[in-house]
Amino acid sequence: MKKSILLFCFLLGCLTITIAQKPSITGYEASMQRTQWWREARFGLFLHFGLYAIPARGEWVKSIEKMSNEDYQQYFDEFNPVDYNPREWAKVAKAAGMKYAVMTAKHHDGFALWDTKQSDYKSTNTPCKRDLVKEYLEAFRAEGLKVGLYFSLIDWHHPDYPKFNDPYHPMRGNDKFKDEKPSWDRYLQFMHAQVKELVSNYGKLDIIWFDFSYRDYNAEKWKADELIKMVRSYQPDVIIDNRLVENDTTKYKAFAFGDFFTPEQQIPDRAMIDKQGRPVPWETCMTLNNSWGYNRKDNDWKSPEIVISTLVNCVSKGGNLLLNVGPDARGNFPDESIQILSEVGKWMKKNGASIYGCSTTAGFDKPEWGRFTQHGKFLYMHRLDLISDRINLTTFSDKIKRITLLSDGSEVKQETFWLDPNPASRYLFLKRPTTQNYSFTKDFDNVFEVELK
Repeated sequence: MKKSILLFCFLLGCLTITIAQKPSITGYEASMQRTQWWREARFGLFLHFGLYAIPARGEWVKSIEKMSNEDYQQYFDEFNPVDYNPREWAKVAKAAGMKYAVMTAKHHDGFALWDTKQSDYKSTNTPCKRDLVKEYLEAFRAEGLKVGLYFSLIDWHHPDYPKFNDPYHPMRGNDKFKDEKPSWDRYLQFMHAQVKELVSNYGKLDIIWFDFSYRDYNAEKWKADELIKMVRSYQPDVIIDNRLVENDTTKYKAFAFGDFFTPEQQIPDRAMIDKQGRPVPWETCMTLNNSWGYNRKDNDWKSPEIVISTLVNCVSKGGNLLLNVGPDARGNFPDESIQILSEVGKWMKKNGASIYGCSTTAGFDKPEWGRFTQHGKFLYMHRLDLISDRINLTTFSDKIKRITLLSDGSEVKQETFWLDPNPASRYLFLKRPTTQNYSFTKDFDNVFEVELK
């Protein structure tokens, strides 16, 4: 009996040592594992919704117009998005080919769209009387979409957030607050507690999108190490953006405070890599017009063609596109955004294989007529230049097994060109659309699927 016990203890000790010696997956490897689904999804919906939908002059209206809490209170008192139906939002996103969404649980104005216990400044205390975060999460999950929450690290409503010397606070430079001595520790306790509510009370979250760091308000200031440790204790698989540090590649401490990089309203000129030359997950967040929050006078809408070419541009460089819609005060998507996303969805339905799971190409430079994306042995040729009526395949024709038009699966033949003296040259000849017969879904970004040998 004693020998059996001793043998059992010996084997248990060996197992413990083996487990202890097994290297843990951290940093880059962990981030790449967590973001795998996200890097395959490639296309998501950003939702900026809150009190600022009522003045309808964008989500920064309180700061830009230097409104006091008292001035801004009128929007709290009348907030009641009677048409708020996130299931309809989710259906629009899904039909557009989007795979995930991120909604503003709280923006810089400090208004919480959930039933927070840390503050009375929340949707359940307005005429709305609803937990909008809960409804959003349930609706988008029901449509099979991954869900994320945006959370502002700054708070223009909280009494302990510094005002007078802050470059963005609505009360910046206001002598009334010149000698105020707010408690930063008290603010951090409040802010961390709100994040804890979101990650512990609403089921599995796929994304946490923090915003934003500036000047001295960076990782250490936010106690980012503690914050991330707490978040991951409740949501071990959640992916986190990098904005717990300033959104600048030169200051980005790779994967210490987030899983992906977030360029805003711009696309990098090439695939993003870290100091070791490894690909960095990234996502361009971009508006459909020029505003994040609803802006009644902003009618500068991007066309479906621009949205698609932007998405292709991102994917060709190994990135995602998070495209924003700002619902109005009643809780409706602007009609223009619905129309644009509907057209994008028609294209995605036929050409989504050139987006989902695709990334940069190995050994294929950007062509004059468009862009390449690639998924395994399949190379996708995105024709974005409608003026050109031919594509020269000569430099890689020997690598091609078969070409099809992705939208209908029809075979496309390589041909010679009588003006090219090289008998080995090969081309694709394309129809050049005219204004009379131009069709967005047929003629814009014809995608050719090339099966490589």
